Amino acid sequence: MTTAKRDTYTPETLLSVAVQVFNERGYDGTSMEHLSRAAGISKSSIYHHVAGKEELLHRAVSRALDGLFGILDEEHARVGSAAARLEYVVRRMVEVLLAELPYVTLLLRVRGNTDTERWALERRRDFDHRVAELLRAAAAEGEVRTDVEVRLATRLVFGMINSIVEWYRPEGRGTTGEREVADAVARLVFGGLRAAG
Repeated sequence: MTTAKRDTYTPETLLSVAVQVFNERGYDGTSMEHLSRAAGISKSSIYHHVAGKEELLHRAVSRALDGLFGILDEEHARVGSAAARLEYVVRRMVEVLLAELPYVTLLLRVRGNTDTERWALERRRDFDHRVAELLRAAAAEGEVRTDVEVRLATRLVFGMINSIVEWYRPEGRGTTGEREVADAVARLVFGGLRAAG
């Protein structure tokens, strides 16, 4: 891991370093000493800006969750047929995951051992339920198949999207690569979900 330079230290770079360390060591396996070494600053400098590592975790998972919930407020997620809105949401979920890869990776790894982790898991469930409602509405409109139970279909869609954090590496890939991933997921999901017609 590269160490941040003291002269470039900001709360944002501290958060970025913390997320990297949390993803490498696990949140529970990370101490403030690990964070101060990785950031290249003293522990007291960290405490000047945050109460501790749980506040850093909260800021990090909030960034991921805000990105995901922000999708649901976008016009194309609110207007049109349920299937069109669902396809838009799925595509944007991939885009947000890729744009905020370390933050979403951390979100997907929280276990519920702290208040922040339990809060994050609850918000993730809320997001999942809202996407499942879109899928349910698309099925009711006859636009997606009904022979696969909505909860199972939702889990399979999220499983495909969430697995991206395990294999996608942005090095050497620009927006075209990210768009290709989003297009591929949308094609696979909706090629399998659309009702025969």
